[in-house]
Amino acid sequence: MPRPEVLERLQSAEEEADTIVATAEDDRDERIAEARERAEEIRSEAEREARDLKERRLEEAREEIDAECERVLREGEQEREALAERARDRVEEAVDHVVSLFEEDVHAQT
Repeated sequence: MPRPEVLERLQSAEEEADTIVATAEDDRDERIAEARERAEEIRSEAEREARDLKERRLEEAREEIDAECERVLREGEQEREALAERARDRVEEAVDHVVSLFEEDVHAQT
């Protein structure tokens, strides 16, 4: 093969190799950009899901706290009513006791 032909083939091969490398680099850059974009989408979606989950859990916790508060208030009201009922039941006993003490003092003074 004559020398100019060899040089042309080498030059052609180098150009082809340069083209292949350039194409590969472009492809790599494009894939990296796509991967970064997809990673950002995944991160954004994960953040959104985390916010949604946090809001759901907070709402559930609020509902549980409200329910517990209502239960405690109902129990407190029931206890208050029971104490008031016991106090009403003992009013007569207390009056009798005070009258008895008063009578004892009156008898002691006479």
